Amino acid sequence: MSISLSSLILLPIWISMAQIQQGGPDEKEKTTALKDLLSRIDLDELMKKDEPPLDFPDTLEGFEYAFNEKGQLRHIKTGEPFVFNYREDLHRWNQKRYEALGEIITKYVYELLEKDCNLKKISIPVDATESEPKSFIFMSEDALTNPQKLMVLIHGSGVVRAGQWARRLIINEDLDSGTQIPFIKRAMDEGYGVIVLNPNENYIEVEKPKIPVQSSSDSSDEPAEKRERKDKVSKETKKRRDFYEKYRNPQREKEMMQLYIRENGSPEEHAVYVWDHFIAQSAAEKVFFVAHSYGGLAFVELMIQREADVKSKVTAVALTDSVHNVWHQEAGKTIREWMRENCCNWVSSSEPLDTSVESMLPDCPRVSAGTDRHELTSWKSFPSIFKFFTEASEAKSSSLKPALTRRSHRIKHEELFAASVCLSARWAAPVAPPALLPACPALPHPASAAWCLRGFGVHGPPPVL
Repeated sequence: MSISLSSLILLPIWISMAQIQQGGPDEKEKTTALKDLLSRIDLDELMKKDEPPLDFPDTLEGFEYAFNEKGQLRHIKTGEPFVFNYREDLHRWNQKRYEALGEIITKYVYELLEKDCNLKKISIPVDATESEPKSFIFMSEDALTNPQKLMVLIHGSGVVRAGQWARRLIINEDLDSGTQIPFIKRAMDEGYGVIVLNPNENYIEVEKPKIPVQSSSDSSDEPAEKRERKDKVSKETKKRRDFYEKYRNPQREKEMMQLYIRENGSPEEHAVYVWDHFIAQSAAEKVFFVAHSYGGLAFVELMIQREADVKSKVTAVALTDSVHNVWHQEAGKTIREWMRENCCNWVSSSEPLDTSVESMLPDCPRVSAGTDRHELTSWKSFPSIFKFFTEASEAKSSSLKPALTRRSHRIKHEELFAASVCLSARWAAPVAPPALLPACPALPHPASAAWCLRGFGVHGPPPVL
């Protein structure tokens, strides 16, 4: 176990104080002297030797890293991957360094979305004033005008921002596995419009204003001697607090406050806002969602709040290791039934890709993403998701003709049973051509007699109506 330099310097003093405090009243003078010695130690200077300043570069080049042709982050000089423990035994400093690099990565991905993917950065709220906090999303040029297909991407919770699945994958693996860029490029190649949500950008941080502390002597009618005594106690208390605060956090960072973005103060609010102002206004006949982790919860919340609209516009939803819970979120029966028909959740599992995985919840089917790493589920299920969307799109197109191929359009069991009873009474003779059969009163459709027969396999497959 490592011991910091400051601890080694202060340890003998602390031991001496502990020993003195065990003595009698005659030791008070020594205790006072040692306390005075501690108060004179400049911990700011001492800690600078213990922990380097939290002053990091603001560019990849400053960190001496760059992405190679494979999208991997490598050191410019050594070609080595990123090293977290840059300084041994300084975990806090290493973590701050990692976070500083992460902020640069976020800006780098934003640039890729605009330059490589040709997406537009759209400020929200759409009616924001010049002075109020703002966020943004990214959209393709045809996101609102594409008459056919629109794909919406939602990442999970944490430090990730628009265009990312997982920061650790971007830094330690590559851009393909950690960003949404492969999804965006393939979607655009296949004729989708694209909208990239930014559900974690919920507030801006500003430095907390310092409130001047008014001296008690300025506002009190107490006797001068009492005021002096209170001020002395207050100063001593502040001195002790500052002493311990200096040791605990020698490089005191600025105190910040959060200003939340109107109607986008949480991932759930953000999803509803983007739906109302962009997705619902789009011309696309078929909308598809890809939602990772907490993004799945945000989608379910969107559906709870906009159920009818979502059902009428969304064709299919691909979830990747979603953390939604239909019970805790109180999703109704009709929502759960819709999810069973139109959603699929690729979950972390050691089973091969697309292997069915048991679920304890009565919502969408669960299949293996082909990896047991949560953050990799989106990337590993990438080809299966596009196949799922293609099949859902084709099924919807054929149903508009309509061809009853999806479970949601199948005849209910009780209707078939009623039809069988009707048939047993009315048609004992060989089956006539469907066009000559009279309508069955047990079923609502004019061709229900043909459905009665063919639904039970008496006369071939169900007809296309």
